[in-house]
Amino acid sequence: MLLGALTAIGPLSLDMYLPGLPAVAQDLRAAESQVQLSLTACLIGMAAGQLLIGPLSDQWGRKRLLVGGLAAYAIASLLCALAPSATALIALRLLQGVAGGAGVVIARAIVRDEHSGATAALYFARLTLVTGLAPILAPMLGGQVLRVTGWHGIFVLLGVFGVLITAWSAAGLPETLAPERRAQTGLGNTLRTMLTLLKDRVFLGYVLGMGLAFSGMFAYISGSPFVIQEVYGATPQEYSLLFGGNALALVIVGQVAGRLAGRFPMRRMLRIGLSVAALSSVALLVAAYADSPVAVIAALFVFVASLGSIMPTTMGLALDRHPEAAGTASALMGVLQFGLAGAAAPVVGLLGGTGAVPMATVIAAAAVSGLVAMTALTWGAGRAAHPARA
Repeated sequence: MLLGALTAIGPLSLDMYLPGLPAVAQDLRAAESQVQLSLTACLIGMAAGQLLIGPLSDQWGRKRLLVGGLAAYAIASLLCALAPSATALIALRLLQGVAGGAGVVIARAIVRDEHSGATAALYFARLTLVTGLAPILAPMLGGQVLRVTGWHGIFVLLGVFGVLITAWSAAGLPETLAPERRAQTGLGNTLRTMLTLLKDRVFLGYVLGMGLAFSGMFAYISGSPFVIQEVYGATPQEYSLLFGGNALALVIVGQVAGRLAGRFPMRRMLRIGLSVAALSSVALLVAAYADSPVAVIAALFVFVASLGSIMPTTMGLALDRHPEAAGTASALMGVLQFGLAGAAAPVVGLLGGTGAVPMATVIAAAAVSGLVAMTALTWGAGRAAHPARA
């Protein structure tokens, strides 16, 4: 439950105040584009925070960095509620993201400290449950908060959440990385560890496979409201039902994948998941060119559902290769995942065009590239060398 709460920091921070963006712009007398930069700042901060805190947790241990990061997150969230201008809000959101990155990156590292192989995949599947549900629930929760208070109240609620989870971690989380298992301290050692990870083509194949597939998910999130509502004429309520159904499918497939991880080779499961994602994305592109709303919606459903099996198996396989540097490996996973996703979302708008074609093009390019990258870079990863990962 605690690791799930830590994983929720990302979607709660990014999505919970989306309903309040117009009110923020009006209250701070800023352009909407300027206020939207606060989203980008939080995303960049979260990626940077993972890159900074992940390696440090390999050297200093998990708990004290986690508690310190969460405390800073609570303070930054409360300060966001007091931001006097859009510029100040952007700066504070950047700090909030950096601090919140501690929870995201250390949660994954703790799973690898305690578990490996199929058991780790099962726990990552449970975290996928949070990943699937939180982006749906966060805007709904933010909307309910706005019914009783202003946008400031959303950040106050995030600050209270930060205080509670800080206390929970301090009181209920043991240190999972014993001193004898910690890496050597120093910037040079951190850079050498990162270089070692980046030279591991199999690790890189797993991470790129997930990161590219996940970037297709962000293209879907940014493009589907326009396609489903404005192009195909669905109401906001109908779109919410479709979006929620897709997310529910992702969650269910993730839980099934976690249960099957101990019965079937994880690499085979990952190949199947990425293949389904690639094939459904190509079908989506064909349906978009054919201008068939039913086929587009069906292909999107299959694509989103396939991500439920990709994320837990990839995390288990990638982190299992480098248990001695789980924090650094988790950080690189997070940076590539957030970085590729952040780059994919605006491309949908930049492509122009009409209908579902721009969104489908980005999703297909991302999913097919993910399958190709994973297959090419992990080719020959022998069962004998890494039996638990095969």
